[in-house]
Amino acid sequence: MAIKKIIVLYGGQSSEREVSLESGKFISQSIEDLGYEVQLIDYPEYFSFEQLTQEDFIFIALHGEDGESGELQKLLQQRGIPFSGSSFQACVNTWNKNTCKELLQKNKLPTPRWITISSLSEINGSLDDPFFDQLRPFKELFLKPAEDGSSIDVFKISNNKELELAISDCINPRRQFIFEESIDFKELTVPILNGKCLPAVEIKTSESFYNFNAKYVNEDTQLSKLILSKDEKNQLEEICLRTLDVMGCRGWLRVDLLQDSNNNFYVLEVNTVPGMTSHSLFPKSAQSIGLSYNDLVQEIINAK
Repeated sequence: MAIKKIIVLYGGQSSEREVSLESGKFISQSIEDLGYEVQLIDYPEYFSFEQLTQEDFIFIALHGEDGESGELQKLLQQRGIPFSGSSFQACVNTWNKNTCKELLQKNKLPTPRWITISSLSEINGSLDDPFFDQLRPFKELFLKPAEDGSSIDVFKISNNKELELAISDCINPRRQFIFEESIDFKELTVPILNGKCLPAVEIKTSESFYNFNAKYVNEDTQLSKLILSKDEKNQLEEICLRTLDVMGCRGWLRVDLLQDSNNNFYVLEVNTVPGMTSHSLFPKSAQSIGLSYNDLVQEIINAK
């Protein structure tokens, strides 16, 4: 069925609202440039399912829980409304970091070691806590909320003082978190578009890791095509495409990884609604193979 109108849902109520607002504006302008009728709607405040028809196409530009937890996708699927990106079940598989890493581990896909905790109040503020024993030995750990994005409440920890500061500085400490082994060498990401890997992007930042400032504020963050041997490229792409299959994703997504000094790759997480701002990794990778922003948006729409 031909698309009558494309509705871009953006904004949302998560900690990633500001990023989503920027992504949505870029996407909406691109859709207009491509010649479609487009409507930009701040979700959920100005959105109603009753306004949709099966001739509409929903472009989900909602980062965080509103667009990546699967709840929106479930409601759209129930109504037979076509939308961009992965299905309800794929989003459920990827949104929670513990669930995602359990699936990776079960399917023998490499991911850094981790432990999960239901609330930060359950630890005593010391790395000597027996809770951390299953991760030993380690030099550094990352503290990450199990369900969030854009590096909100993510901290790099190498001593008790940093652990205490991380816990005290968390915006929302009363939720599920993971502690993940730090692998320091290269940070990279691989966008996947319609079942094919785009060039891997290496991330270099003046911050201690690719945090919120490095992503959206700093101008010195460097995003460049990762130089790989043929064997490394094949290995990386095999890991990413197997991850896509295991999670059940479709259309477009981004796999974030680390590479250690022995050239081993580790999957960190999967993003089912990647950022589409001027600083974002997905359009940067597409651009490196001559795919313009408008071309990229059209490909995402075509994948419906």
